[in-house]
Amino acid sequence: MFSKVIVADDLGSINQGVSSVLSKLGIDNVDQVQYCDDAYLKIKRAILDNDPYQLLITDLSFKGDHREPKLASGVELVETLHEESIDIKIIVYSIEDRLQKVRNLFLKFNIYSYVCKGRNGLSELTKAIEENYTDKQYISPLVENALSPKIDLEVTDYDIDLIKQLSRGISQEQISEVYKQKNISPSSLSSIEKKINKLKDQFKANNTTHLVTIVKDMGLI
Repeated sequence: MFSKVIVADDLGSINQGVSSVLSKLGIDNVDQVQYCDDAYLKIKRAILDNDPYQLLITDLSFKGDHREPKLASGVELVETLHEESIDIKIIVYSIEDRLQKVRNLFLKFNIYSYVCKGRNGLSELTKAIEENYTDKQYISPLVENALSPKIDLEVTDYDIDLIKQLSRGISQEQISEVYKQKNISPSSLSSIEKKINKLKDQFKANNTTHLVTIVKDMGLI
């Protein structure tokens, strides 16, 4: 079993739950941090000391406070570790359940597991740790479709938000106004129309209602 683990989560109650899981698995050498910057520095320091961490368990979202972090989210932490080719297995433990985001974490940054916080979160986390120790990946059943070969389309956060707006019955004209107010680009009506037409072609949808249905069925919204 893993002998040295670091946990990054800004909620102490979550850290306590994760610690109890690690303790039951016989893992006693555990460091807990509430900032991604601290996790990164500890991981780097441990490598320099020739005593590296074997596993990182991190949330994705971290609330801001008086500190000005260089790494403001778990995604930025995971991305940085990947870019620097740091050899550490990563379990993301998060409430986030958007399939595209989960998919990107596996495909772009080679995380080992994704566990959804919730009623079964700690039991799933236990399974993930055990699977990761034997070099196997684990993904929560709630988001397992993220790795389905059916979801083989490059969809951006902008695309997902646009389709969400359509699913709420908001007109393209209204979406344009909302995006202009929020400084979301592109926001012009013509650009939004072109994007929707492109998405309909991409998902082979007959109309916007069909597009929303397809994307919902795929679990992207």
